[in-house]
Amino acid sequence: MIDQKKLVVSHAPFWHIGSSVAERYYNILFAAIPAAVLGCIRYGMPAVGVVSFSIAFCIIWERLMNLVTRQPATIGDGSAALTGLLLALVLPATVPWWLVIVGTFLAMIVGKHIFGGIGSNPVNIVALTFAILSLSWAGHLDFNEALVNYDFGFPMVYPLSQVKHFGTAAIGSFSYMDLLLGRQIGGIGAPFGLALIVGGVYLILRGFIRWEIVLSFLAGVFITAMIFYSANAEKFADPLFHLLTGYTLIGAIFLATDDSSSPVGFIPMLIYGAVGGFMTVLIRNIGIWVDGVVLGILIANVVSPLLDKIRPKVVGKVS
Repeated sequence: MIDQKKLVVSHAPFWHIGSSVAERYYNILFAAIPAAVLGCIRYGMPAVGVVSFSIAFCIIWERLMNLVTRQPATIGDGSAALTGLLLALVLPATVPWWLVIVGTFLAMIVGKHIFGGIGSNPVNIVALTFAILSLSWAGHLDFNEALVNYDFGFPMVYPLSQVKHFGTAAIGSFSYMDLLLGRQIGGIGAPFGLALIVGGVYLILRGFIRWEIVLSFLAGVFITAMIFYSANAEKFADPLFHLLTGYTLIGAIFLATDDSSSPVGFIPMLIYGAVGGFMTVLIRNIGIWVDGVVLGILIANVVSPLLDKIRPKVVGKVS
């Protein structure tokens, strides 16, 4: 018999770089904590209750699904806790407890586990949940109504709703520095632009989110807003206002960058982010929703599989 050497290979991955899913989620949690802390300080115990309830029930739903599907416990990977925190950051501090429970159920069961669990969701879980809650209980998510009993010494009106109804004349009551520092109403953690940017820079430098998506999303918002502003400066807000208000920063940094619902290629990521930013301003300016970030991200999620089909040209000779 001929002594033949055989090449023995195993299935991928061939080499583990040492990173883990838990490491990624815990670092994103860490990056979102400053905005959460600032929100809890501003809104007090109601915000603490929403954040605590949201995180706790996301973990509870996760564990229940583990038991129902007879899977190993996955609450330790930080995925459920991160979903709960991000969901709380986009909600008003005054939402009732039952809405938080419904929201966490939608996020963990409908948004995540019905599609197969971690990494299988085709759209961002938090964006999907917020869209459903907004369509179902719009009154509870109207910041002008929900936060009417608060007074922090700055205009207690949602900036985007002011511009949508009264044009750019309403911008005069807001300074860009105040907007950056979070002196505006909104979700528990969404208004604190500087804290979100610091968290985003940390995640980009550590390699946990892709800068291509963040920057292309913000560029899409900026360029689209500039086009509208150039066409009618009295009706449409300028680009900087769009960047610093609503869910723009939290959407670009923490929602649009979700691995399972975003593309992996360089060019696809740039197009994906630009689509989300373009749709955000389009919905804000000529749509019926005050803020278009959530819907813009969901639309970008839907086209993500198509964008992933864009492949670089093969280099080399084909025989």
